[in-house]
Amino acid sequence: MTMIIGITGTPGTGKTSASALIGGVLDLNELIRGEGLYHGIDEARDSLIADMDAVHDRVCGIARGWGRGGDGRGNLVIEGHLSHHVSDSAIVLRLAPDELERRLMARGYSRAKVYENALSEAVDVILVEAVDWCDRVYEIDTTGKTVEEVADAILEILDAIDRGIEIDGYEPGSVDWLESEASCLFSFDYGSCRSRTRLLVVAAALVVVLAAGVVCCRHSDSDGD
Repeated sequence: MTMIIGITGTPGTGKTSASALIGGVLDLNELIRGEGLYHGIDEARDSLIADMDAVHDRVCGIARGWGRGGDGRGNLVIEGHLSHHVSDSAIVLRLAPDELERRLMARGYSRAKVYENALSEAVDVILVEAVDWCDRVYEIDTTGKTVEEVADAILEILDAIDRGIEIDGYEPGSVDWLESEASCLFSFDYGSCRSRTRLLVVAAALVVVLAAGVVCCRHSDSDGD
């Protein structure tokens, strides 16, 4: 039976770039956009509101066909920041929030969108979701790594999954930005919300919103994960 493996993480952690080096990885955001697997558009976030039931059914259909191909393709690997919602196993890419902030700013994200994503990364939103949704979760800290190094780490994990063996060094929970000076909780300026206590309240509110099922993919075709 074909396993679905998701390469996931906060937008900007390097999923798309690493997946391009690996090859043969399904771009989930492109699938959602191209096949209309969304309810509508969140104008405030410039994002499509994904229909995750439809996404799940479509990805499972692709996996069934993948497994019947008879060409030795093995497991289906997908990438995108929603991929863990439809995967058996997930590889979560992490990036220091201050570096993530710089990347997203360089991509032209709005200040609010940058803060939302960096805060999400700081409080482990996608990692927590992946642990909740998937049978197995692996975590890669991409901070300071080249795209090639990240791709090699992903390939090492994919090989271990294919062979059905355990692999050390990628255990979920190994990254903790809250204890790091790289955390946006210490460096961001939220106007009147300046104290660490208030920032933690904002972080908790963000987790609640995301946990409520607001799942979006970037509307712009120029998005890179």
